[in-house]
Amino acid sequence: MGRRIDYHQDPNAPTANSVRPSAGAFVRQGDTVLLICRSDNGNWSMPGGAHDPGESLSRTAVRETDEETGVAVELTGIVGIFTDPDHVIHYTSNDEVRQEFTVIYRADAVGGAPTPSSESTLVEWVPIDRIPTLKMDPSQRKRLDWALTQSDPYIDPAAR
Repeated sequence: MGRRIDYHQDPNAPTANSVRPSAGAFVRQGDTVLLICRSDNGNWSMPGGAHDPGESLSRTAVRETDEETGVAVELTGIVGIFTDPDHVIHYTSNDEVRQEFTVIYRADAVGGAPTPSSESTLVEWVPIDRIPTLKMDPSQRKRLDWALTQSDPYIDPAAR
């Protein structure tokens, strides 16, 4: 398995060679949030992944959450649309360098139980007050902070 390396406003970052829509789920239960520890970089994040041909983006969020966590979800809204061109992700397995393009949905858990997968070494209902202590990419922290503190959807600034 290759690694995933995130670059943020880094002048030494490789140039993006693809844009692929992705979807993720912010799943909150009381004072906890469903998070995974990624197997490709050891960072904590919300479950999510790349959009496949033939499915809706909302279906991507549901499928990826189930695959990565073992938890079935029902979507309830949108956290935001995150498309920062200064955030690129290098996948070393195929040398793809993808510009960020992720829609994060709000979701409720409707079944299943936290279960690690090939993409997640740990799956937990993490107490909100513990989230600041977790090793996490800045893009994930931004998304989680927005989901926890804002009710309106996040829309990237139109600076470029």
